[in-house]
Amino acid sequence: MSADWETLIPKPKSYFLRVRCPDCGNEQLIFSHPTNTVKCNICQTVLATQTGGKARIRGEVIAKLE
Repeated sequence: MSADWETLIPKPKSYFLRVRCPDCGNEQLIFSHPTNTVKCNICQTVLATQTGGKARIRGEVIAKLE
């Protein structure tokens, strides 16, 4: 009997995103499903807000890291 590991161990639906701040251009890693509002480390502009699931991204998404 062959076990298919993809069905036994599902992959997570969350991931990390590299987001560029629209105001200062700083690039920052954020989680795709945050529980708090995410602000830029440099200028304190809101980059993402929580929605109870996936984040509402307000910056430019540069890369998705899975």
